[in-house]
Amino acid sequence: MDHYDGETNDYRQQEDDWDRDLLLDPAWEKQQRKTFTAWCNSHLRKAGTQIENIEEDFRDGLKLMLLLEVISGERLEKPERGKMRVHKISNVNKALNFITRKGVKLVSIGAEEIVDGNAKMTLGMIWTIILRFAIQDISVEETSAKEGLLLWCQRKTAPYKNVNIQNFHISWKDGLGFCALIHRHRPELIDYGKLRKDDPMTNLNTAFDVAERYLDIPRMLDAEDIVGTARPDEKAIMTYVSSFYHAFSGAQKAETAANRICKVLAVNQDNERLMEDYEKLASDLLEWIRRTIPWLENRVPENTMAAMQQKLEDFRDYRRLHKPPKVQEKCQLEINFNTLQTKLRLSNRPAFMPSEGKMVSDISNAWSGLEGAEKGYEEWLLNEIRRLERLDHLAEKFRQKATIHEGWTAGKEDMLQQKDFETASLSEIKALLKKHEAFESDLAAHQDRVEQIAAIAQELNELDYYDSPSVNARCQRICDLWDSLGALTQKRSEALQRTEKLLETIDQLYLEFAKRAAPFNNWMEGAMEDLQDTFIVHTIEEIQGLTAAHEQFKATLPEADKERQAILGIHNEITKIVQTYHVNMAGTNPYTTITPQTINAKWEKVRQLVPQRDQALVEEHARQQNNERLRRQFASQANVIGPWIQTKMEEIGRISIEMHGTLETQLTQLRQYEKNIVNYKPKIDQLEGDHQLIQEALIFDNRHTNYTMEHIRVGWEQLLTTIARTINEIENQILTRDAKGISQDQMNEFRASFNHFDRDHSGTLGAEEFKACLISLGFDMANDTQKRTGLMDADDFKTCLISMGYNLSEAEFSRIMSVVDPNRLGLVTFQAFIDFMSRETADTDTADQVMASFKVLAGDKNYILPEELRRELPPDQAEYCIARMAPYSGRDGVPGALDYMSFSTALYGESDL
Repeated sequence: MDHYDGETNDYRQQEDDWDRDLLLDPAWEKQQRKTFTAWCNSHLRKAGTQIENIEEDFRDGLKLMLLLEVISGERLEKPERGKMRVHKISNVNKALNFITRKGVKLVSIGAEEIVDGNAKMTLGMIWTIILRFAIQDISVEETSAKEGLLLWCQRKTAPYKNVNIQNFHISWKDGLGFCALIHRHRPELIDYGKLRKDDPMTNLNTAFDVAERYLDIPRMLDAEDIVGTARPDEKAIMTYVSSFYHAFSGAQKAETAANRICKVLAVNQDNERLMEDYEKLASDLLEWIRRTIPWLENRVPENTMAAMQQKLEDFRDYRRLHKPPKVQEKCQLEINFNTLQTKLRLSNRPAFMPSEGKMVSDISNAWSGLEGAEKGYEEWLLNEIRRLERLDHLAEKFRQKATIHEGWTAGKEDMLQQKDFETASLSEIKALLKKHEAFESDLAAHQDRVEQIAAIAQELNELDYYDSPSVNARCQRICDLWDSLGALTQKRSEALQRTEKLLETIDQLYLEFAKRAAPFNNWMEGAMEDLQDTFIVHTIEEIQGLTAAHEQFKATLPEADKERQAILGIHNEITKIVQTYHVNMAGTNPYTTITPQTINAKWEKVRQLVPQRDQALVEEHARQQNNERLRRQFASQANVIGPWIQTKMEEIGRISIEMHGTLETQLTQLRQYEKNIVNYKPKIDQLEGDHQLIQEALIFDNRHTNYTMEHIRVGWEQLLTTIARTINEIENQILTRDAKGISQDQMNEFRASFNHFDRDHSGTLGAEEFKACLISLGFDMANDTQKRTGLMDADDFKTCLISMGYNLSEAEFSRIMSVVDPNRLGLVTFQAFIDFMSRETADTDTADQVMASFKVLAGDKNYILPEELRRELPPDQAEYCIARMAPYSGRDGVPGALDYMSFSTALYGESDL
């Protein structure tokens, strides 16, 4: 019924074409008159009559009805013999009704126009009859009517030089197309080699004369009309060419044989192209991996934070721009490989084995190596950034402490080397001794700072700080100076002690001032150092801890101020005593260099540094709050996207395993899933943006989620790969079903049998399950709700075959397992199961059928000649066979003979094709 509707649509299209051409070009109308008249007479002469004028002789309807009876072989209603107009209209209507019953819809053609002798309507009616009874039934390679006739002409004229048939008008003007059709089927009638493209009149007249004389095809065209018209009438050409098709229809057997060979060769050529595409794509992908892994394995660190940040940015570009296209290529490569293997199985060809090192497993291993290097590279980058951050912090701390210490030690060496005690008075000696004792106390107080400086330098060396030589040199200078100060202090102490017995008077107040001022001064210097010390934190808790410690320090300031007032009180008492007793103290405290002005200046400095420290802590607290916001923002999306990806993976797995609807329904559902997944990509991109903000903020942990961006990326890539693979598997099942002629019920039966024996999560059968499946297939499928793995082990598969009626010996079962499980994994996939069942139930092309086809082309000879191949096959496939066929070695061979039997066998066996 569908074919009938398609034919009706073809007629409607042709009739619409006729309506648009109602205003015919005079040259075309002349050609149509001659051609249609000759065509009608070629049939009417079988009834012993003919027409002279096409629009006049059909007006009474009698010859029109006779024409339809001749070409259809059916009897029409009895015509009216009267001469009146009503009788003529009645006869024409009977003819038009007959045409309509044949599935032809006549548009704008009525009996009155035909009876009135309307030339254009009459020509349109005859063209409709020609389409229905001369052109409609032409069928070539699943094309019919006009397209089928054009394809037939192209196939038949393909081997001929200077012939290129693309239409039914200008392609025939030089006459070589008509001559080629005659020569192809009756080469003895025309010497084609003597024809010239620049002599169309001779070519056309030769073809028309030979066709009329030897092929009983009337002369429907005039050479002068064709040559003299820029674009010959298409309908006239089609009508005439269709007569050649019907005249040569007896040659269809050879053409059918050639078509079979062409089909087989086309499959082979397509498979070779797919193999070459796979090899190239695999080589390109492996080369990219080979070039990328050394870059990812490069662990040469940079000396600065900016340089390492650039490395991290380059790695982000690789992840965002360079890797995703390669993920798609890898997925496409696997899809191409599976499709190729399916096509090879369907055409009974050997499985495709890629070149060494280019198997899908090799590419997967190389890809795993790439991802391993990628993961290690990212971890190394982050560790290096942490290390450089730590190094910068330590280096700054080292410089601060070294500067403070060097400021303190400035002039101390010269002071310790002074000989002032040699000429000093007793009181001055006593003062010098006490001053030296105070210095020793101060020196001891600075011991911790020197040890801290040395420890920081040691840590910088252990962390491989790039400027370690200058740090070590400065540290060594500080240590050397410290040792020198220690030695000089000891030496001066011994000198002062030797003169101590001569010194009796000492100013206790100066001594007390010095002893109390020194530690207080050291405390203020330590406080200033702590207040100016840089800090690095990663959480709100850490900054809160620093803030609490700072608040505790601020709480000690009142007590420290009391101590300062007490020390200043001592100095005030000294001043009072000096003023009261007019003591000559040379204007300075002999026991210390610390003055009240120094204490007040440092105290004021401490008071200025406290609010600055407050501000720094507030700013850092705000930064940590922002970091916490970024963590929560990332976690809120990741905790949704991660489970979503896992859910989609499980849903895709259920669709590919469970039976719900036809394969097309499953495929449609999977493609909808694929569309939904692709539409989800903006959320992934948004999460990537949040992740980049986190990395730019140097946030290295997130307690609010277990998902990292790496987890999401891997899951997303696996989801895209899984949906693509699953769609490809369903497409291959559809391809297998359609190619092998398997019905949907058969496919459902195969799936049901497979699922029944795949009972548990491991894909194997227990002893009791195995025993049950041997009994029969009469089980209740509704109770089998366990998860399917999509695989059968060898015992499951054998049990399934036995239950379906196969009587298998161990040897036969081993042979079947070698087919469905070539890798000897002990497991049978559903695709392999379907391939086996389809081979058992469907018919396919075989080597014997191809050999029989070649024998037809060879004229029943055991060999075939190159010229026979070139004559019967398209040029590219003819040359393909000639290049691959071995020379024929039989006794009945002739020079140039080719062995088509070994070639046919090789197409279905182990070969290099």
